Parts: sequence; structure tokens; C-alpha cells
Amino acid sequence: MILADEEATRRAGALLAAALRPGDVVTLSGPLGAGKTTLARGLLRALGEEGEVPSPSFALVQPYDALTLPVWHADLYRIEHGDELDELGLDEILATGALLVEWPERAPGAWPHALALSLEPLTGDARRLTAIVPSSWEGRWLPSR
Repeated sequence: MILADEEATRRAGALLAAALRPGDVVTLSGPLGAGKTTLARGLLRALGEEGEVPSPSFALVQPYDALTLPVWHADLYRIEHGDELDELGLDEILATGALLVEWPERAPGAWPHALALSLEPLTGDARRLTAIVPSSWEGRWLPSR
């Protein structure tokens, strides 16, 4: 799917929010500046977040517990080893909410059943969004929208 600009990237996040359920993990891959956090912001706004939505690069995990569906937004860019994930307790949210993970390649194999999204910058503000859709997302992920 081609996303023409930042607004289209935010709208893709909002569409994703409508399909999100407790226990879901969505991974967001792509180079710096590809739009991972922009897509996450669109998703979080659609779920009711009205405050600032910073990139969790320095905090590693930003919880949004008061949303209609609680979401934890993680950025693993600074993780050096997959075993560091245990200290973050990311799987705790999955009983009641969902997890968004930027830079999942820092913890390969950690979420084998995640909806894996990848953003690739094109010319200008355009991006290509590709998805690896697990069976648990069939019927919910509609890339044609």
C-alpha cells in the first residue's frame, strides 16, 4: 500500500486501531524517519489519546493505559540483546491490551504471531507500507482501505 504523505500514514494507523484487539502485537519496521511513530500516533489518537504522543526511543516503553483499548508503545532501537525484553515486561499488557513495537528486529522471534508492518520511504513524504499478516489477523487487516 502506498501512503502519499504523513496524513495518509496517520489514517492507516487509525484504520489499524479499529481492528486492534486485546492480545494483539503489531511490529513496525523501517529505517529512521520512515513513519513508524507517525503510524503509531494515528493509532493512539484513534483510540482516544489526546495528549502528546512522543517517540518512546528514550523511555523504551510508553504506556497508554487509559485508552478504550490499553496500548503499550515500545521502541527497541536501543536494545542490544533480546534478553533485555524480560526487564521491560512487555507481555504484561497482552492480557488486557495491545503492544506496538518499533524496531522489532532487535528481538528476532519475540512475537512470531504479530502483525508485521514495514514502512519504506519513497519520494517526498510518501511511504510504502507492507504487511505480513498472521492467521489471527485474517479478516481484520484490510490493506485496500
